[in-house]
Amino acid sequence: MSYDYKLAVSRNIGWISEAEQETLRRSRVAIAGLGGVGGAHLLTLARLGIGGFNLAEFDEFEVQNFNRQVGATIPNLGRSKLDSLIQMALDINPELSIRRFDQGVTEQNLDDFLDGTQAYVDGLDFFVLNIRRRVFAACSNKGIAALTAAPLGMGVALLYFKPGGMTFDEYFRLDDQPQFEQYARFIAGLSPAMLQRDYLVVPSAVNFLEKRGPSTMMACDLCAGVMGTEVLKVLLGRGKQRAAPWGMHFDAYHQKMSVTWRPWGNANPLQQLMLMLIRKRLKGG
Repeated sequence: MSYDYKLAVSRNIGWISEAEQETLRRSRVAIAGLGGVGGAHLLTLARLGIGGFNLAEFDEFEVQNFNRQVGATIPNLGRSKLDSLIQMALDINPELSIRRFDQGVTEQNLDDFLDGTQAYVDGLDFFVLNIRRRVFAACSNKGIAALTAAPLGMGVALLYFKPGGMTFDEYFRLDDQPQFEQYARFIAGLSPAMLQRDYLVVPSAVNFLEKRGPSTMMACDLCAGVMGTEVLKVLLGRGKQRAAPWGMHFDAYHQKMSVTWRPWGNANPLQQLMLMLIRKRLKGG
């Protein structure tokens, strides 16, 4: 059987109109990072019928990726994540328009990476803060919607930075902070509700100095579903969306969902209390 776009996405119709599906087909989304969440985002959005992607990734697959990354398989060991995920996406839709950035997203290629896109989907590693800040700042300047869905424990925390709204830097307030404090502020901002905090059974698995932390496939899958839905709403301009300083956290382990509102972001008094607890815990207190 030959590929037929309309037939391939026909089961979307009902939740999406035929005209909206054509809008998705003409849309282009940028994704930086194709590991745990980034790869799942790409495949979900490809199945949604989005027709164009700008993809940035420089890493290769390793055995320690197997617990959570959709492209991590025995045949892909040592293979470029970008090559692997592009092939997986093309296996879903061979008509995709893909622009690849093999060095990852950098200061030098940032403008090119975002060129022609209507939304940016964050798939960068938690510990990559400098370039992440630059990407979100560029999106704000260019009027591009920017979204991040953080895999936390066995749940997902979503933040949406809409054009003209509160910016990433205004929310997280990382300026002039030492590295450890930046990490603390990033996790506090991602997860104001901290629904995952009481089932971390091996606290030593979180080590900011060694830039490592635990992860689960369930969280990555939840992130992809939430992100796909939010990108759909951005591209089609329908459905209610709460932009930062609003946030949403769903935790499957506790079967709980929390919608948070933190005016002034991490400068909010509630966030300051949360930061005190995070600093203490991460320092072994």
